[in-house]
Amino acid sequence: MACAAKNNLHFNLCIDNGNSCAKVAVFQSDTIVFQQEYDALSVNNIRDILSQYTIKTCIYCNVGIVEVDLEFFLKTTFQCVIFLDEHTPIPITNNYLEPQRLGKDRLAAVVAASYLKKQTDILVIDAGTAITYDFIDAHAHYHGGNIAPGLALRFKSLHNYTQHLPLVHASESFDLLGNTTQQAILSGVMQGVLFEIEGYIVNLKIKYPQLSVFLTGGNAFYFLSRLKSPIFAQKNLVLIGLNRILQFNVKN
Repeated sequence: MACAAKNNLHFNLCIDNGNSCAKVAVFQSDTIVFQQEYDALSVNNIRDILSQYTIKTCIYCNVGIVEVDLEFFLKTTFQCVIFLDEHTPIPITNNYLEPQRLGKDRLAAVVAASYLKKQTDILVIDAGTAITYDFIDAHAHYHGGNIAPGLALRFKSLHNYTQHLPLVHASESFDLLGNTTQQAILSGVMQGVLFEIEGYIVNLKIKYPQLSVFLTGGNAFYFLSRLKSPIFAQKNLVLIGLNRILQFNVKN
């Protein structure tokens, strides 16, 4: 749904309802003036925000369970609300062959990256429940990417699908090789993801030498200091992209 342009709309409410939590931000132009994470976003949470800010425009990105009550509240509360889907106008060209199945958080992240670094070839890495790798070129054409298990999924798989391996949790402190079973699992998973990230960067730079890399997601901090390539860390990449899509629709 596109929104008619209205110059008096001052604040944008952006909601990223993900697999493990909901991230909400209020933007004034390109600046975040309010931000909060919720384990489970409720109508009352939105009401609390509206008690602090007068907001008429909202964008909602949902990759989890459909929240009927919440979506009804958004539809009936805001003057302009966008439920991000494959039909939503966006300021990039989407070349994904299955746009209806593309995670809308992935789409928002590449929109943000292309906006923050214009006319640049970009790899966006989102290290969350899953780790996604998405590429958008200097002409703002999104080419798709890959999806891999996130850290918790890798640790749980080793524990759940073997008889004796313990459940290990992610840590910032890990070595190249482990000398106990616990350390071997920790290093195997953490180093495996690190090598995976570096591999994507190295291989894409063969074709796109001026490649820029954005790293986001809840697990990004585990790897930021260890990556050899220059990285732009932006924890709010999806929210920035949602705000940009909302701005684009209000303007047009």
